[in-house]
Amino acid sequence: MDTAVQARPRGGTGHAVRAVGLVVAIGVLVLVFVLSLWVGSRDIPFASTWHVLLHNDGSTEAVIIHDLRVPRGLMGLLVGGALGLAGALMQALTRNPLADPGLLGVEMGAATAVVVAIAFTGVSTVTGYIWFAFAGAAAASVLVYVLGSSGRSAATPERLVLAGAAITAVLVAFVSAVLVLDTQAFNSFRFWDVGALAGRKMDAVAQVAPFILVGVALALGLARSLNVLALGDQTGKALGANLGRTRALGALAVTLLCGAATAAAGPIAFIGLTIPHVARMIAGSDQRWVLPYSLVLAPILLIGSDVVGRVVIAPAELQVGIVTAFLGAPVFIALCRRRKLAQL
Repeated sequence: MDTAVQARPRGGTGHAVRAVGLVVAIGVLVLVFVLSLWVGSRDIPFASTWHVLLHNDGSTEAVIIHDLRVPRGLMGLLVGGALGLAGALMQALTRNPLADPGLLGVEMGAATAVVVAIAFTGVSTVTGYIWFAFAGAAAASVLVYVLGSSGRSAATPERLVLAGAAITAVLVAFVSAVLVLDTQAFNSFRFWDVGALAGRKMDAVAQVAPFILVGVALALGLARSLNVLALGDQTGKALGANLGRTRALGALAVTLLCGAATAAAGPIAFIGLTIPHVARMIAGSDQRWVLPYSLVLAPILLIGSDVVGRVVIAPAELQVGIVTAFLGAPVFIALCRRRKLAQL
């Protein structure tokens, strides 16, 4: 009796600490977003930045803030949140701590569609790439899931990983062949392939936002099912969980999140791989907390990396995909040295 009474306060305290931590992370995200509106190749005082943000007077500073930095920051919020959440979802679905959003062939499907658009249809704008990339990501994900669930047994993490690796290998070969034969397509594709937030306008934000928001709602709604899935297939079935439905909805959420994010900003490394581990270090293994933390922490890293890229070689800029690779690689190496990395 005494033990049961004492256990409640600890559980309640744990939830309170996680909630406070999440609020603090949201506060940091707001600060980083504001910093992204202020810092850039054009030096604008903070007071002027705040003034033109609230009062668009048509000045040069107002054009820079409203037409360039606000869409760029919003795209960072959407893409970062999508990649972080997709990474956490992939690691939970496959029970593989090294899984990332590209595991289901999503990123390579998007890249293949962009290459096709550039080489065969003449599309040359970011807004044009988005629809092709998203369609390619969706098609690749569906194909991987169909192959992974074919036969007598249902889709298991191992079968999905193998199917994703096979589809990715085929698509890499196709993309390489097209780019080798078409120099102009290669020159256009490499600017998308490096991963960037620069040059994204509000129309691009509006195009990808619905897909990402639906993916976020779907992923967060799977948190309890993912906790059951972590216990193993046999235990999950014994508890009455519909494992096939959970994996199918999870694959759909990953497609929406990673497909839209990759379509909008190109492939960006380490966000979806590293952030879920940081979230589990803070919040434990409960997916009801890991998913929201991943959703908030990933944009902090992405937007922060974008700000670093603006100032490190100013007045020129370093693409955010390069910065995240430099920042994410050492962090992930440090995480790999931890004993609890494999515990999901």
